[in-house]
Amino acid sequence: MMMSSLSLPSTLNFLPPSLNHSTNPSRQKLSSSTSRSLKTPNFETLKNRLIQLANTGQLPQAISTLELMSQNKQTTPDLTSYSILLKSCIRTRNFALGKLIHSKLVNSGIELDVIALNSIISLYSKGGDWVTAKSVFESMGVKKDLVSWSAMISCFANNGMEVEAIATFFDMVCIGEYPNEYCFGAVIRACCDRSSFWIGMVIFGFVIKTGYFESDLNVGCMLIDMFAKGGGDLVSAKMVFDKMPERNTVTWTLMLTRYAQLSHPGNAVELFVDMIESEFIPDRFTFSSVISACAELGCLSLGQQVHSWVIKSRLSSDVCVGCSLVDMYAKCAGAGSVDDSSKVFDRIPDHNVMSWTAIITGYVQNGNLDREAIQLYCRMMIEGQVLPNQFTFSSILKACANLSSLELGEQVHNHAVKLGLASVNCVGNSLISMYAQSGSMEDARKAFDILFEKNLISYNTIVDCYAQNLNSDEAFGLFNQIDDSGIVVDAFTFASLLSGAASVGAVGKGEGIHARLLKAGFESNQCICNSLVSMYSKCGNIEAAFQVFDTMEQRNVISWTSMIMGFAKHGFAERALEMFDQMIEAGIKPNEVTYIAVLLACSHVGMISEGWKHYNSMHKEHGISPRMEHYACMVDLLGRSGFLEDAIRFINSMPFAADALVWRTLLGACRVHGNTELGKYAAEMILELDPSDPAAYVLLSNLYASTSQWENVVEIRKMMKERNLVKEAGCSWIEAENRVHKFHVGDTSHPKSPKIYEELDQLVYKIKEMGYVPNMDFVLHDVDLEQKEKYLLQHSEKIAVTFGLISTAKPKPIRIFKNLRVCGDCHTAMKYISMATGREIVVRDSNRFHHIKDGTCSCKDYW
Repeated sequence: MMMSSLSLPSTLNFLPPSLNHSTNPSRQKLSSSTSRSLKTPNFETLKNRLIQLANTGQLPQAISTLELMSQNKQTTPDLTSYSILLKSCIRTRNFALGKLIHSKLVNSGIELDVIALNSIISLYSKGGDWVTAKSVFESMGVKKDLVSWSAMISCFANNGMEVEAIATFFDMVCIGEYPNEYCFGAVIRACCDRSSFWIGMVIFGFVIKTGYFESDLNVGCMLIDMFAKGGGDLVSAKMVFDKMPERNTVTWTLMLTRYAQLSHPGNAVELFVDMIESEFIPDRFTFSSVISACAELGCLSLGQQVHSWVIKSRLSSDVCVGCSLVDMYAKCAGAGSVDDSSKVFDRIPDHNVMSWTAIITGYVQNGNLDREAIQLYCRMMIEGQVLPNQFTFSSILKACANLSSLELGEQVHNHAVKLGLASVNCVGNSLISMYAQSGSMEDARKAFDILFEKNLISYNTIVDCYAQNLNSDEAFGLFNQIDDSGIVVDAFTFASLLSGAASVGAVGKGEGIHARLLKAGFESNQCICNSLVSMYSKCGNIEAAFQVFDTMEQRNVISWTSMIMGFAKHGFAERALEMFDQMIEAGIKPNEVTYIAVLLACSHVGMISEGWKHYNSMHKEHGISPRMEHYACMVDLLGRSGFLEDAIRFINSMPFAADALVWRTLLGACRVHGNTELGKYAAEMILELDPSDPAAYVLLSNLYASTSQWENVVEIRKMMKERNLVKEAGCSWIEAENRVHKFHVGDTSHPKSPKIYEELDQLVYKIKEMGYVPNMDFVLHDVDLEQKEKYLLQHSEKIAVTFGLISTAKPKPIRIFKNLRVCGDCHTAMKYISMATGREIVVRDSNRFHHIKDGTCSCKDYW
């Protein structure tokens, strides 16, 4: 297409200043000699005028001059005139006007030379029309020169057609053209992704042989990008940078930016210091990158120093720099504080979508400011008259997800649809997360299915959502889809799948993923190893978790904390505390979660003095202020040990009001020790904080039931019904035959139900002979004794254990999982079952693990 149907702008609209009768003084500054010559225009005069206007960027006037020349046969524009105009359009990126000039040139019938044709290729290339550029290139035949080939290679590289760019380069070499620095720069740019990196290495060898490696700045920059972006090899990128004989601000900024982008913020800051010491002046892009590096390091003081330099350089009003400052202050500020970010944002004179997105993202990232982020989103469109882009939608959808607000999320989704951005990957991925966190996995799956191009992040997002929502079957099914699609999975995929296996206790699936990731070469990946420790621990195999931990080459605070938490949850308090001591000796600083694990370990075995010691050392030795979870652990430690009055005094001494978690913990302890009066008070406090919390009603009801106060039980159940509150149904599950089998109380839906109940009857008969007596106190219904015993024997834990006995090989432990606290009678029955069958039984309930073997439990009946 040569655009022949397009017409030029009207001559009247673009008359040269001397021919326009406007009284505007600015149009009357031509010299008198020029005015005289235009009264009787000739070819050279008009051509010179056209060149002067084109070179000074006055394109409308230059077009009018071209039109004037075309009206007289004696002054018909020549090829040079058209070529100069084309180059001016390319230089000013006025591609629409350039296409009009091309159309006029075609209609003129002038034979085009290689210079004009190369300019036309460049015009369409930079305007994003690679089809027309390619058509012009192919029509050139033998006229093609080195500039033509360079322009075409660059066209493909700039338009995301890396394979075509590389193929064109090799076609050029095959016909005997010797590449120059522009050819090399363009083809190396096409090799800046993982799939083409190996070809880039071949071309790198070619560059070295030709001598362009150490002689051309542009080639050096492209090589830095190739190693950094294509190979993820910052060491080689830095070697290229170091060997460059000449550097400018662009070169320094490029290397610094790649450090910052590829998670090496410390190196970015060091390079910035070297740049300053080498007396190069940073520009707005340099400042933007180094500020981002400060944000990643969480180094507020350094960021503030750079900010002061920005002010001295008079770049504080620059939007690009301003966005980076907003982000830096948001990431480095204390929890919930975005004051400095807001101040920087308010001082930016002209806001665009980037600055609005930066401040919205800052609010979302700081926690508890999601509603304020949504208000900013509304302000952006109403006050700022700025439309959101895909990154804005990504952040605001995260705010909706954090609020679990399906209604708000759907409104934002509708807005994204109207703007045509709902199917963009980053928006689609955020939609998946938003719907999943709002409890609508069906909509999350729809958001995934409508994505035009699903990438690894899309798959990782939906897999992780299924894993978080305890649907490991769907997660593993999608994993097989990823394999079939040819997408190479990464560490996050494996970590999500391991999380999915851990959530339901599917140790078999977890072991399968472990084997797959070993084949994929992730065995030394720290994130993966941490996930493996967590998976094996949560699936009941604490020794396998420790084996993974013990073989790790590098351990961080997450590694140590995962192992300590594992030992704590399994009731191995001494091993947990020994692990904590080893962590301190290894020079790893504990965090808030580490101390939660340590206090849990003390709580599960009643180590009160140890618990107080570690609680007091948190702030004194490591500067960690106790959070609500730490206070809840201490209340659990005191309450579980029977020191209920001490627990209430501890709550009253807290520096802030206790939340529902703390009071729920106390209520649970009152249930264990039968303290109805204090339990009622704890329940009242919970309901004052959260009137719709069903757990408070259930715990109080159970407390009354355990002391046979049936009238109070009936009253509480009536209140729950009036408030439409539903108790979470208890269920137990077990993995067998590579499937998870779930059971509820009195469940008969399983295909093997007849065999399960037949085996259960025989089992109950056998353990009764061994001394088992059903404990009716754990039947929370006012029925006769016979009915109570029937209820007890049909608890989901007993059904799951029985299924495990008939479905798993004898040497393996039977691993049972329950969503609620295990029943006391079931706990006793399983101790007898372990003796009767010679099988080890591992039970994970909502609170901890129980390892039952030969009639004894690891909890030592302290739970």
